[in-house]
Parts: sequence; C-alpha cells; structure tokens
Amino acid sequence: MSLETEISDLWNRYDDGLTAEGAGSSELETLDAFLAALEAGEYRAAEKVGPAEWEAVPWVKRGVLLNFGLRETQPRTYGGVDYYDVLPLRSTDDLADRGARNTPDGTVLRPGSYLGEDVIMMSPSFVNIGARVGDDSLVDSNDVVGSCAQIGDGVKLGANTLIGGVLEPVEDAPVVVEDGVSLGAGCRVTSGFVVGENSVVAEDTLLTPRIPVYDLVEEEVHYGRLPPERRAFQRYVESSVSEEELIPGKAYKPAVVATGLEQETLEATQREGALRE
Repeated sequence: MSLETEISDLWNRYDDGLTAEGAGSSELETLDAFLAALEAGEYRAAEKVGPAEWEAVPWVKRGVLLNFGLRETQPRTYGGVDYYDVLPLRSTDDLADRGARNTPDGTVLRPGSYLGEDVIMMSPSFVNIGARVGDDSLVDSNDVVGSCAQIGDGVKLGANTLIGGVLEPVEDAPVVVEDGVSLGAGCRVTSGFVVGENSVVAEDTLLTPRIPVYDLVEEEVHYGRLPPERRAFQRYVESSVSEEELIPGKAYKPAVVATGLEQETLEATQREGALRE
C-alpha cells in the first residue's frame, strides 16, 4: 500500500470520528513515515502546472493536518526550555549530507519541512511543517516560512520576510516563491500568492491576492500572482473609500507595480557568493 493510500484511508477514518485518543501505534507509524518522506523531499504540498501557476496536492496537506488531529499535546524540552506541542522539533541530522546550514540560537525547523542542498538558514528564523526550501536558497534572520509554503531553488529571502502558510482548505495551493526570486527585507507574501521565477521584489512589499499587481510589461492587472522576470515594488493608488464622509479628502489603497528587470537590478541580487565558498 502506498503512503498516499495510507494517508487517504487515515483521513477517511479521521473524518468518521477517529481522534488522538483512539490513534494507536499503527496510525502514528504512518504519520511518522509521512513526515520522514516530506523531510527527504519525496513529496511536496503543491506542484507546478503552468507559468506561475500551481496546484495543491490535497493528500499531502491532509497528511499535515492529521499530524495535528491525531496526536496529543505533550510536554517537551529543547535547549533547556520546556514547551508543549503535538510534535518535537525536526532532527537536523540529514542536513550535513546536503551541505545545508542552520546557525544556532534560534533556527527552528518543524517536522515535515525540507531543506535542499546548500541552503543557508540564519537565526532567528522558522520553517514550518510541510514547507519546502529549494537548493542554494537563503532564509535570512527573522524570516518565517509558513506551513506547506514552496520556496524554489536559488531564492533569497531578505531579513524579516514573512512567507504565509496555507493549510485549509486542502484544495488551496500554498504560497509559492519560484526559482531565482529575490525578496527584499520586510516583504510579506500571503494567501497562496505565487511569485514568478527570477523576479526581484523591493523591500517591504506586500504580495497577497487582494492587492492588484499592475504589470507594465504586458499591460495587464494580475491578482494572486507576479509574472516571471519582473521587478516589483509597492505603490499606493487612490481608493473609492475617499468618497465616504468617514474619511475626509482622498484615501489610498496599496498596489504593486511590476516592470521589466534591468541588468543593474540583477547584479545587485547576486553578491552573496562568498557565503557559499
């Protein structure tokens, strides 16, 4: 029986009323095998189906949810600190073989997360269950990579960047940052937004499906995605709210402007080679 079938069967039983109290060693062994497979990169929570277009893998997201629904919260200890959770922190024994690095005092990996080859994870930072960080990517200080988020190869997450998590509904694709993307410090990417490959996003830019992306290259407006090979930055446009008596004068709402990439912009994002020597 495949792991997908085992998880699907377990989900049906959970839907029919199976609880953490009723889950025995067989069920927990299935969940442990599922987490190990995610950590090894054998499965992922979303798959690419077109340019900057991704679909969720529902059975994988169900497996993540089962690890909360069928496990009981327990007291645990890490680094001399007591805490309570349904899962221990992820073992990092496999990272050395991939050349990945996580600095001490504050890098946190939850079980079921994957770090690819030569990934650098600076402290403090956090990668949640089901998330995937591709080869040669950088997770900088104060970064959060949410549950099931998909970070591609050669991605740079600037300091204090938030990548949101999307667990439910299971059919919804998580946040995706495709290969070669550079996100400036303080960026926020949420609610299943897809950042197209080789794009460069300016500091403090908010990318979410509710905010329009004005693409000046194709002269189109996008929601929920930034096309590949764009330079994007935050701007504010006039809002109809200004017509309300509640707000005197003009009011503005956030928007994202996307332009073509310039050589100077690309060079500015490729100056971290010494970190990998």
